[in-house]
Amino acid sequence: MSASHATSNPYAAQAAGWRPPPLIGSRALRWALLLGGLAWFVAALVTMEINWARAAEGWQRGARFLAAFVPPDFVSKWDDIAEGLLESVMMTVVSTVLGLVLSVPVAVGAARNLAPRPVYLLCRAVLVVSRTFQEVLIAILFVAMFGFGPLAGTLTLAFATIGFVGKLLAEDIEATDPAQLEAMRATGGSWLQGLAWGILPQVKPRLLGLSLYRVDINFRESAVLGIVGAGGIGATLNTSLDRYEFDTAAAILLLIILIVMACEYASGVIRRAAL
Repeated sequence: MSASHATSNPYAAQAAGWRPPPLIGSRALRWALLLGGLAWFVAALVTMEINWARAAEGWQRGARFLAAFVPPDFVSKWDDIAEGLLESVMMTVVSTVLGLVLSVPVAVGAARNLAPRPVYLLCRAVLVVSRTFQEVLIAILFVAMFGFGPLAGTLTLAFATIGFVGKLLAEDIEATDPAQLEAMRATGGSWLQGLAWGILPQVKPRLLGLSLYRVDINFRESAVLGIVGAGGIGATLNTSLDRYEFDTAAAILLLIILIVMACEYASGVIRRAAL
């Protein structure tokens, strides 16, 4: 019965055999790109000049290096560890709040459906500059400007937050349903009212998710920025490694992992409660 039904319904048979069109229509061009990419990969691998004998010996050196981290020592340098963790947490909170406060207006200006073209181009340029440079490079600049300490790290993380949140939020604003904004305008609402009631309800879940994710990123990045003198637990970690106190470094790394896991769990709880 099912076979006769399928034969009597040509649309069902056509739908069952339908496939999405390929991204590249020409089959010859698809094969050429595939073989060209494979050849490029092989050429890049050959020109890397890998010393396989040294790489094999590196496994033993790596095993000895990792063995020095066991067992972790939480006691002997606990005061320094606690101070570094507290500094990283403070840097994370301040930089995230400051970055969000600055990234929201930049995101609104970088949305093509809300801002005039000069404002759009200016805000897009801000986002491009913020995302172009890696955090360590910005931290080196701020350390040179403001000296060693958490101020340079906080400003670095806030600057990176603007580029990260601003770009993703601007794209989400451009993808919103224009009907709500048009309804606000049709009823005589101002530009700010349209933004508050026509755009914000649509991007609120995305903004909340980005904010919580950026807290996670900023805390992890604070551990890296301390290596260049921008404060945080990274400075304590770098000092431990320089002194070959690998057991203390292991304790710091474990605490960073635990805090990141706690942030991940807390962000899930906050999202469920807020949404």
